[in-house]
Amino acid sequence: MTDAKTAGNMSTARLLVAERARRDKQGKFPGLARLIDVEALRTAYQRLRPDAAVGVDGVSKAEYGRDLETRLADLHQRLVSKRYRHQPLKRVYIPKDNGEKRALGISTVEDKIVQEALRAVLELVYEPMFLECSYGYRPGRSAHDALRQLDRVVYQGGVRVILEADIVAFFDSVDRTRLKELLSERVVDGSMQRLIGKCLHVGVLDGEEYEEPEGGTPQGSVLSPLLGNIYLHYVLDQWFEEQVKPRLRGRAHLIRYADDLVMGFERWDDAERVREVLPKRMGKFGLTLHPEKTRLFRFEPPKEETGTGTETFDFLGFTCYWRRTLSGGWSMRCKTRRARLARAVQRVAQFCRRNRHRPVKEQHARLASRLRGHFNYFGVNGNIESLTVLYYRTKKLWKKWLGRRSQRTHMTWERFGGILQTLPLPKPQIEVKLWA
Repeated sequence: MTDAKTAGNMSTARLLVAERARRDKQGKFPGLARLIDVEALRTAYQRLRPDAAVGVDGVSKAEYGRDLETRLADLHQRLVSKRYRHQPLKRVYIPKDNGEKRALGISTVEDKIVQEALRAVLELVYEPMFLECSYGYRPGRSAHDALRQLDRVVYQGGVRVILEADIVAFFDSVDRTRLKELLSERVVDGSMQRLIGKCLHVGVLDGEEYEEPEGGTPQGSVLSPLLGNIYLHYVLDQWFEEQVKPRLRGRAHLIRYADDLVMGFERWDDAERVREVLPKRMGKFGLTLHPEKTRLFRFEPPKEETGTGTETFDFLGFTCYWRRTLSGGWSMRCKTRRARLARAVQRVAQFCRRNRHRPVKEQHARLASRLRGHFNYFGVNGNIESLTVLYYRTKKLWKKWLGRRSQRTHMTWERFGGILQTLPLPKPQIEVKLWA
């Protein structure tokens, strides 16, 4: 850590670290902890969402910010003197596409500040060494970029075989000891290593029950996606590029967004070889491939004159499939995954039912926000039909539950149409072009 006397040099120091990381992708970095000064903590606080969920202490971002400078100075001193302790995570559950629930851990505002400051420093060191195949949680990259690359390798890269791999509970399965060993190859700062350890070895409070998970990275932590990328860089990306591809007879491609990944191959025999060794490689690092969700199949334009293709697969919330183009050829297209669309409709129904007695303008604002968010992600060219389904289902559900606000008032389509004239819902539109 650093004291106030050297705080003014942090901007220059960060630039030097970033430049060295770009030049030396195998180098070791001591003294990184000094980059986490009061200014870095302040920047981390400013990056927090205003409506971020509160942790076990019940303190919101606004409450923490009422005496921000005093709090940050105290936090910095505790970091410098190694007296900082990460508080337990508050366990919450969110629904998954398959009907199950995913457990997340909510950190306190102070712990989120430390995680974000730590993430920003680690990103300086690791971002330059990450490979092109990695798209998740990286600056300037998105899920849409991963889908564009998938389209490119299918169209231009000679991909005819897909290996779809699913890592079982990745973030819960990360071997912390192996992760820290991999981190030590580049981060040789003892203070940084201890701070990362404090963010990893943290307890979870689920109601009144307290537990300390023995493995994994805390889901919900802003630091976990970067640590996951570091882990899979060594476990998968680098291994695939440096050890697997040189041994294959044809072209091969890996596209990974966090723990979601697909591999494309030109030759079936190459794909079979990788399918055989991939579970063994994952097992060395405590990871397991789902036996039913990991599959190998041909993905090439249909040979018959009619139809839309034989095989499909899911990636990043979309279903990828073959579809005829206007010129009569075949191209890969993406549509909203059926389970994801069903979940979006279900959430609209739940919202309308639970909020039917709220002011109509308030309901409209929140429904419009939901639709815009969905369209911004799933509004890719070729997917207008799925967007339209959600749009019309939303209108029907909203009318239904507005009609149940009162037994004396009947919500006809004519009356509902008047509401929509004043408060129109966002219409489906293509927001993102995955291909020309």
